[in-house]
Amino acid sequence: MKNQVTIVSRARFARRGLSLAAMAGLIACSAATAPKEAVPDDGDGPPPAITALPRALTATETKVRDAANDFSFALLATVTDSQKTANTFISPLSASFALGMTMNGAAAQTFDEMQHALQLRGLSQQEINAGYKSLIDLLLSLDSSVQMRVASSIWYRNSVTFHQTFFDTTKKYFNAEVKGLNFADAPAALGTINAWVASATNDKIKKVLDVIRQEDVMFLINAIYFKGSWRDKFEVSRTANGAFNPATGGAQTVPFMNRTGSMSYTETASYQAVDLPYGNSAFSMTVILPRAGQDVNAVAKGLSSSSWQTLSAALRTGTVNLALPKLKLEYERVLTDDLKALGMKVPFVDRRADFSKMTPDPAFISFVKQNSFVDINEEGTEAAAVTTVGVGVTSAPLTVTMRVDRPYIFVIRERLSGTVLFVGKILRIPD
Repeated sequence: MKNQVTIVSRARFARRGLSLAAMAGLIACSAATAPKEAVPDDGDGPPPAITALPRALTATETKVRDAANDFSFALLATVTDSQKTANTFISPLSASFALGMTMNGAAAQTFDEMQHALQLRGLSQQEINAGYKSLIDLLLSLDSSVQMRVASSIWYRNSVTFHQTFFDTTKKYFNAEVKGLNFADAPAALGTINAWVASATNDKIKKVLDVIRQEDVMFLINAIYFKGSWRDKFEVSRTANGAFNPATGGAQTVPFMNRTGSMSYTETASYQAVDLPYGNSAFSMTVILPRAGQDVNAVAKGLSSSSWQTLSAALRTGTVNLALPKLKLEYERVLTDDLKALGMKVPFVDRRADFSKMTPDPAFISFVKQNSFVDINEEGTEAAAVTTVGVGVTSAPLTVTMRVDRPYIFVIRERLSGTVLFVGKILRIPD
């Protein structure tokens, strides 16, 4: 998944823009050091299960993790409000990283509203940066059998002045690649930026920008890529067609993966939920199936950090007969209105936004967009997200059956730290 933030500044330029793309929910593993528990003894079977973090989270890491999860479910709720009849797949974590990077250029009310929307109240900019960095480092170190990448970049118009301290900070805490380009040669600049995105997402997301406007002066990009094999794979021979009942329209005939075995499971009067681990069990996907007659949108909006912790704590090992549809989905959403609904308004307003820590020219965020991809099959899951921020210048033991044959929700998370990477709401299986 990929997230992008664009910033626009107006000062002495007719119209210029800056965009930032951040890939939501996926984390890069280039500098990862896996704990010994994550290394398999041989090439056969899954690696030994990891049962605890290699170290305890610091107080700041815990606050940033909690804020990221609060933001995850708040963003899912706002997206669900405006998209009740369509599939959704976002990486709030990627959006958080992209906007967190952008915050380093913000001041006054602009900073306050971004901090509020990201649920980071009470934390200083230094604590926020340090928390993001250490959380990313931790996530990257947990499972060497899973491909996890997080990459950030800043692409700026080379004729515009930016503060070096802003670039230095994003390099230090987000490992951002910073490069000036000739935006006047738009085809070349677009080619460079989109090639970086494709490389960061293993070609799952190949393009996030198709135009550079006169006001665009920067693109800040965060990309997250994840590929993990199920700890207990589905046998291809057991995959069979079945009926999926979408939110609207007639039943669809789609391939269902089938597995019976020991799984972490819980249920309430509103839903059934099963947790499916990858690799050494550090990462997992939780599938939430609303009961027949329950509205999937209502269940999605009802998720919060508190209810998520309750669900996770209630998971118990039992025998489950699981039927899960295969899924391959590409998704794109402009998050600007969603962020405004969360209280982030001034950063988008020309002549009111204050990004004076980024550039001496008046600047504002012109858009925030996320592109994402997910493929769930018998082997495991591959997912990517990119968030782009654009900136412009003024110018219990049991045996149960869980057949996921109607709209459902799924969450890809790091289980031990409790960090949510991706969230999805499926109303219809894509053709």
